[in-house]
Amino acid sequence: MSSNPDRETKSLGDTQPTIYDVAKLAGVSISTVSRVINSPERVNEITRAKILNAIDQLNFVPKAEARARALQGNHRIGVLSPFYTTLSFVQRLRGIDAVLTKTNYEMLIYTVDSMNRLIGYLTSLAITGNLDGLIVISLPLSEAVAKRLAGRGPKIVTIEASQELFCGVEIDDFYGGKLAANYLISKGHKLCAFIGDIDPPDYTIRPVIARLEGFKQGMSDAGLPLPDHYIHSSNFAQEPTRAAARQLLSLPDRPSAIFVATDIQAIIVMKVANELGLKIPQDLAIIGFDDLDIAEYVGLTTIRQPLDDSGRIAAELLLSQLNDSRRPVQHVKLPLTVVERDTV
Repeated sequence: MSSNPDRETKSLGDTQPTIYDVAKLAGVSISTVSRVINSPERVNEITRAKILNAIDQLNFVPKAEARARALQGNHRIGVLSPFYTTLSFVQRLRGIDAVLTKTNYEMLIYTVDSMNRLIGYLTSLAITGNLDGLIVISLPLSEAVAKRLAGRGPKIVTIEASQELFCGVEIDDFYGGKLAANYLISKGHKLCAFIGDIDPPDYTIRPVIARLEGFKQGMSDAGLPLPDHYIHSSNFAQEPTRAAARQLLSLPDRPSAIFVATDIQAIIVMKVANELGLKIPQDLAIIGFDDLDIAEYVGLTTIRQPLDDSGRIAAELLLSQLNDSRRPVQHVKLPLTVVERDTV
């Protein structure tokens, strides 16, 4: 008698496909199939696609996960988010937690810091089925990945990145940028500049680009210029943002106002302005974006997006889908408003 449990099960008439069936259909070794299940980012794209296609054709579920599913639901909700969105992530997580703590669902957090890691998570989560639901924050889902997750993966709700197959919570970043421009113009500013990350990593979405485009449109609608040298791309780290602020504020025709695409960066710009002896808002007006908790503490004028609400609503949408899978897909667009404080 064979000592291999999977082969024994198969010989006893078990109709459930095994890892051997997947390997045979895909024309690869069992170890390669195992890598796709456990570390998909370590397998090249062509081979991974071949194995995933075989898994889908056979409707294969790894043995341990199949047993767990047969016993009961997992009662686990995953949250997938880029690693760098620390403060906005914390506020969104607070909203998610406020909903899930009233249920018997456990929350698991998955952080993404590369395209390989994103691919790995999205691939394995669709195969193993060890989550009931997943909230995806600020990460893109391609059409192919979305279709696969919709067919095999957990119930999914997105925040920021819209995907028509799943419920989502969104804001209009273009409108947010235009709102910032209109507000600064209403305060009499004509020389306005921009700082933000318009060249983010390939594994994230690009809301800051939309904010810049909206800002440009608002300036253009008022007949005001936004010269290229008034637009500075900077990631979220302190030093690049400080360098961008210093360059702008050292210009002979320095701007009278700066729209900074995130609150954290706006606070860094405030610090640089103070170091240069500029008074805020008399010499320089600054408006941020997000309305993080810390924005109120430092008196930052900002465009408010409801971060806590986005997490809360996402969790509620997900629970609704889990309670009734026939519920239609919903996309909730949250309002943006200017919060006036001391920097404009």
